[in-house]
Amino acid sequence: MEQTVFPMMAYRDGAKAMDWLVDAFGFEERRRLLADDGRLAHGELAISGSIVMLATPSAEYEGPQRHAERCAVARRWLEVPWIVDGVLVYVDDVAAHFDHARSRGATILSLLEDGPGGRRYRVADIEGHRWMFAQRPG
Repeated sequence: MEQTVFPMMAYRDGAKAMDWLVDAFGFEERRRLLADDGRLAHGELAISGSIVMLATPSAEYEGPQRHAERCAVARRWLEVPWIVDGVLVYVDDVAAHFDHARSRGATILSLLEDGPGGRRYRVADIEGHRWMFAQRPG
């Protein structure tokens, strides 16, 4: 099936985030376009047959982690391990993915667990965006 929904994620340092997501979560870099000032204008990462797009929208942008440092309300809604405005990604071996992400310094929000939809874990990346990785169904 052709992908019809494309997550579009903003990062304060998009180029650094791309490198980290490749290293920690196993994404494959497909495209990186930098603006004249070195800011990431457009990036594409692939995983499990799907594309995630990234960019740095402006110098003023704050990701979830940095925003929570300045805002008490944001800190409260990030206190839970659940995925808040995040992305669900299916992988072939979620246990191996979990071990790799943890070894690369990802912020683990929940250990591997079984639940509706299968085995999964929750994690935050270097700017606080939340991800859920789950065992590919079937």
